[in-house]
Amino acid sequence: MGMTLVEKILANHSKYDVVKPGENIDIMIDARVARDFGGANVVKNIQDKGLSIENPSKTFFTFDCNPTGSDQKYAINQHICRLFARENNIQVYDINAGIGTHVAIDKGLAYPGSTFVSTDSHANIMGAIGAFGQGMGDVDIAAAFAKGSSWFKVPKSAKITLHGKRPPKVSAKDIVLNLLNKYGANTLLGYSVELYGETIDELTLDERITISSMGTEMGAIIVLLTANEEILKYSSEKCGRELPLVKADEDAKYAFADDVNVEEFVSMASRPGKPHDSVDIESIKKIKIDSAFIGSCTNGRIEDLRIAANVLKNRKVAPGVVLKIVPTTDEVWQQAMQEGLIVTFKEAGALVSNAGCAGCAAGQVGQNGLGEITISTGNRNFPGKQGKGEVYLSSPANVAASAVAGYITTPEDIPLEPALFDIKEKVERLEKAVEKKTNIENVIEIEGRVWIIKEDNIDTDMIFHNRYLTITDIEEMGQYTFDNLKGYEDFAKKAEKGDIVIVQKNFGSGSSRQQAVDCFKALGVQAILAESYGAIYERNAINAAFPILTYDSLDELNLEDGHKIKVNFETGEITNLDNAKTSTINKFSDVQLDIYQNGGLF
Repeated sequence: MGMTLVEKILANHSKYDVVKPGENIDIMIDARVARDFGGANVVKNIQDKGLSIENPSKTFFTFDCNPTGSDQKYAINQHICRLFARENNIQVYDINAGIGTHVAIDKGLAYPGSTFVSTDSHANIMGAIGAFGQGMGDVDIAAAFAKGSSWFKVPKSAKITLHGKRPPKVSAKDIVLNLLNKYGANTLLGYSVELYGETIDELTLDERITISSMGTEMGAIIVLLTANEEILKYSSEKCGRELPLVKADEDAKYAFADDVNVEEFVSMASRPGKPHDSVDIESIKKIKIDSAFIGSCTNGRIEDLRIAANVLKNRKVAPGVVLKIVPTTDEVWQQAMQEGLIVTFKEAGALVSNAGCAGCAAGQVGQNGLGEITISTGNRNFPGKQGKGEVYLSSPANVAASAVAGYITTPEDIPLEPALFDIKEKVERLEKAVEKKTNIENVIEIEGRVWIIKEDNIDTDMIFHNRYLTITDIEEMGQYTFDNLKGYEDFAKKAEKGDIVIVQKNFGSGSSRQQAVDCFKALGVQAILAESYGAIYERNAINAAFPILTYDSLDELNLEDGHKIKVNFETGEITNLDNAKTSTINKFSDVQLDIYQNGGLF
């Protein structure tokens, strides 16, 4: 019996002539990649276990999650990878290169019939060229670096044939959104999906990438498109050698098969929260947007940018709307510049950024804020994935048209005048998005376990480092408390709700950042006792109704780390509950008490 395409590829890279679904097999990996996301952990695994690199020429680093190096942790991880790469003669596609999976295709690291692994969950994008790609964890990638191989369970195969002619206004993104609408996120779960039909044969490389890049959102192991003559020629040129065609056998057996009429496909968009919640875009037209994003590994290729530029030519982004455009690779960026697309984007009022993953990576171009409505060409719109707001997914043409209109629409339905913001509606929308919290009456007397930190001059960078200043959600701040204070980097993990922190002189000196107060509130720390505070910190804490008190001496209490104490804010009485010893510290002033009982300055 013949083999499916995925079985053919896996068998060709194993010791077996024939493989079957469900079998666990070792396969040789043609390209082993670690990104800046997870790359440093790959290095650590290799170094900790004393491993060597099996074949440096097949091993790579790609930095695409943070191409600006603007995040300190990413910058550190990138540098760790660079140093390791120099020591081991490994090529690095650095922050100027672009999305690693796209670089791999365009540089010939991946090619039809090959195998590819990366710390990128969308490594299965290689299905676009008829190659096997998989995202893997740090340990798996470290093993692949060291062994040159990895084990896989041969997946079941599904065959979907698209019949008929693709409608003129149906893009590659629409094809995959129509398939998501039909199959959801579970029908094809765990399958290797092969697509066939005249429509598939005619797809360009960029269109194939769009479809395969959303295989993960369909629940599939991979979406494979057999290489056509154009793809074989392209990859052969990139590899510098003629490549054979690898395809499924005529008598291959599929666990699932279906026929789809592509002529019924329409222009689509996915509603916020679920990529598979895709609907006819006509049903959601006129929804007001705040921002638009064109890019990601799904739709940031040169053809995508040309489509967007065609819509934006001689038009302006609607007032109050932000359009962000991020090419997938530096080569695409350069080509867009040579073709004048960048000029078109800038004249339309768009922001064009470095090549990279952008909106899919936290802190990068394409994120949105609480209450913000975005239309994006990305592949995921799970809550929090591209920011705190709501994200609709659609094609580059629809995203560009919506940016001009100010609301969700298509190129054929762009109004002569853009929609303007209704300030009342926008305020109401933001208020609905903000979680309402019940006011809790602030108590005057507290009890809690103490942390005794015998240090003076603990500044705000030690309390809450400036690399986290973009965080605005108080609930997220707690995890970073004291992570820049030597000896207390794990404070946030060990702290318990109700704890009380005791420090020495000049606590909170330094910058004016409110986060250095709010991070303690997020952790549930009840109060801080210090000999003295930085002036701005003291004001920030009092205004936020966060209890801070000063003391002259605590010697009478015979306090030890971990003891439990009771403190009365109104009288200043303090008791060590472990030994019943008492003392008095400086009580709240009348102003501080009023603000505290009011729940804050406002």
